[in-house]
Amino acid sequence: MKYAILIGDGMADYPIPELGFKSILEKANTANMDAMVKAGQEGLVKNIPDNLPAGSDVAALSLLGYDPAKFYTGRGPLEAANMGVDLQDDETAFRCNTVTVDKAVMTDYSAGHISTEDAKILIEYMQSKLGTDKVHFYPGMSYRHLTVIKGDYAALKTTPPHDISGQKIEPYLPTGPGQELVRGLMFDSVPLLETHLVNQRRIDKNKRPCNMIWLWGQGKKPQLASFKEKFGLTGSIISAVNLIKGLGRYAGLNVIEVPGATGYIDTNYRGKAEYALRSLEKNDFVFVHVEAPDEAGHNGDVQMKIKAVEDFDHEVVGRVYEGIKKFGDYRIIVLPDHPTPVSLKTHTRDAVPFVVAGSDIPASGLLRFDELTVKKTKNIYDQGFKLIEKFLSKDKFDI
Repeated sequence: MKYAILIGDGMADYPIPELGFKSILEKANTANMDAMVKAGQEGLVKNIPDNLPAGSDVAALSLLGYDPAKFYTGRGPLEAANMGVDLQDDETAFRCNTVTVDKAVMTDYSAGHISTEDAKILIEYMQSKLGTDKVHFYPGMSYRHLTVIKGDYAALKTTPPHDISGQKIEPYLPTGPGQELVRGLMFDSVPLLETHLVNQRRIDKNKRPCNMIWLWGQGKKPQLASFKEKFGLTGSIISAVNLIKGLGRYAGLNVIEVPGATGYIDTNYRGKAEYALRSLEKNDFVFVHVEAPDEAGHNGDVQMKIKAVEDFDHEVVGRVYEGIKKFGDYRIIVLPDHPTPVSLKTHTRDAVPFVVAGSDIPASGLLRFDELTVKKTKNIYDQGFKLIEKFLSKDKFDI
């Protein structure tokens, strides 16, 4: 049996007035996901427990079959794992965003989706100016970077910058034990970044500057049983996002780097599908994550999100769904990790639709993959990891 999990990050949404109160999934052309519904089963699943942050890190644990209530420690450690940072037991890893703040308002959580090249220079500059034997900055991709601080800062309350777009930052600054150090790093970055040549050049080119760092998503090193120990399967993970790849590394999965995978609307969708099918020739399982719909949701851009969903459906879902059939026995599941409604520009914990098809899965008789159609089913899972445990079971799949 071959297994594929395909994630359209943040793909689910609410009814949108400008779309005639249809959701993104209802409006988009999703011929391949619809074909899967006709051949398989549709259902509803909640991947994020109510008492945990509404983020892809929590949801991804569920989607790999791990109970986030037991194993979630924070986003930072997952990103550290993929960046090759060996997090020690006495260290706390923070996600470090390069952001644009104007008049104390979070103008852009990504500094205009800053290039990796520009961001690398700025993060290395932060290390030279603010780094110590206790604090280290590590450059990542685009606006996503890492700060590791010696000590236990896990109890701090921090806020993702994409949750406060257009809002004053003061109410959302880190609070709790150790806040003085963490806030100090954030505010000390401002005069250093504002005068940096990289930002002066960005402004000259009408690009948003990175004029502050924002620390959040902190946590300690998690302890996970390997995917093979848990399910008896060998597998691979494909994503442009460090936290997803880092989780894969903790789970002992093969992390596949796809050329041109950006984590944005311009990502190499087709390449992800091709590499996924290639990996199934040697492994039992592949997990493919596409970030683009989530980024469009954070931007509040309806048309961008429709395009991202359609590209995901055509270039990833369609190719993997057709290609996996050559292996004979197979199961494939497609779903968002969580909604990222364009009206809110942030994640929610709502349950999301899923569609599962395969050589041993009966047809439902339904016709479309969307939030409205899924209400007609009784396939409801309150915990995402339970759905994945059933999906990956070697027993006959009885939904």
